[in-house]
Amino acid sequence: MQEIMQFVGNHPMLSLAWVVILGAVIFTTFQSRFSKVGDIARGEAIRLINKEDAVIVDLRNRDDYRKGHIANSLSLTAADIKSGNLGELEKAKGKPVIVVCASGTSSRDPAQNLIKAGFERVYVLKEGISGWSGENLPLVRGK
Repeated sequence: MQEIMQFVGNHPMLSLAWVVILGAVIFTTFQSRFSKVGDIARGEAIRLINKEDAVIVDLRNRDDYRKGHIANSLSLTAADIKSGNLGELEKAKGKPVIVVCASGTSSRDPAQNLIKAGFERVYVLKEGISGWSGENLPLVRGK
């Protein structure tokens, strides 16, 4: 214990950074555990698309969407979802919704907003489009 206190005394900034990172990890772990938004792997996403007619919401910008997106996905921004401007997605409240971004890191907040808008089964695709294309799963270009 004395060595820990000595280390903290000698390296206060490093110790503070460690505490902040630990707090962030704990916070995000609890947030995802108690969230109604589920994380979904690519295999389960494919099953939901094929068997339950899941709707894919692609959050990336229009240029990235045109370069390659999952077939039949809807292009919406996080701002559209937050403001309730859901367009075609409004018709899909009873279906599973899979929210996709570039890497799987910025999908959670828009997915939470969909839950607030009344969607019941909302998922975030792990690793986003980069994971999808990394496994050579099909992407549609254009639109």
